[in-house]
Amino acid sequence: MANELSATAPKLEKSSRQRTSFLKMLRRKPLGMMGAVITVILLLVGIFADLLSPYGMNEVTENMLQAPSSQHLLGTDNLGRDLLSRIIYGARVSVIVGLSATTLGTIITTLLGLISGYFGGKVDLVMQRFVDAWMCFPGIILMMIIITVIGTGMLQVIIVLSLILGIGGSRIIRGAVMSIREEMYVQAGESIGCSTTRILARHVLPNIMGPVLMIYSVRVAEAILLEATLSFLGFGIPPPAPSWGGMLSGTGRTYMFRAPWLVIWPGVALTVVVYGVNMFGDAVRDILDPRLRGRTGRFGLRATKRASKQIEK
Repeated sequence: MANELSATAPKLEKSSRQRTSFLKMLRRKPLGMMGAVITVILLLVGIFADLLSPYGMNEVTENMLQAPSSQHLLGTDNLGRDLLSRIIYGARVSVIVGLSATTLGTIITTLLGLISGYFGGKVDLVMQRFVDAWMCFPGIILMMIIITVIGTGMLQVIIVLSLILGIGGSRIIRGAVMSIREEMYVQAGESIGCSTTRILARHVLPNIMGPVLMIYSVRVAEAILLEATLSFLGFGIPPPAPSWGGMLSGTGRTYMFRAPWLVIWPGVALTVVVYGVNMFGDAVRDILDPRLRGRTGRFGLRATKRASKQIEK
């Protein structure tokens, strides 16, 4: 009995600490928690779109340009398609494009930053001049040119967004790698003959995961917004696939005065999702980066309270 109690005590203590940390985050980062809720809802809606949508993605009804009603909660478009269903399926497009492009872009950023920051010299010089040349072009123009060359489609949009997000942000990882390269444990690994791959995988990469996670969390909303921009300009997800940016363009602009709900609801969905994901990404960045929590780090408030109590005594 005593052994069972001693075994369950650490688990209860751990769960209590997790519950306390969650409540602290809820109190200190209310916008971040609200963003986390919006992000989770976006993921669930995108995953279970087939179950949540009252109609099919491109199911045509007889009610064309019908205002919001009990039958069609957000109204219909010029072809009679239910707008709520298309917004729900558009969430799936945003989830797939946002997560996929951000993941590939973060991998590109990490690889370029590792190679450029660790090897330095001519390798760093060549790679950084390439990054400089890449960043000289306006992002939207560069995306449109690449899309024109490789064609439109979800895979093409993901590839283009991953390149745009990945190459330009490699300097952040490069700076982190250059600072870690000077640490004693890296020099010790080099002195005992460890291979470069082992040093990068075992010593450098784990120590830059904080900046990598920060970059990933902040870029998801940017990828969603860029995909909507491309679709709005006609270079993104081709119709009839529902994209929030594509719904704002085309028929949305044609019938916006006759049926304003065609642009209101996709715009509201895009605004809420981008705002929520941005707030969640900012909260994650503040948690992972001690410099953004004040000079005393995450336990700064606790340390200040203890110091004040000692002064009072």
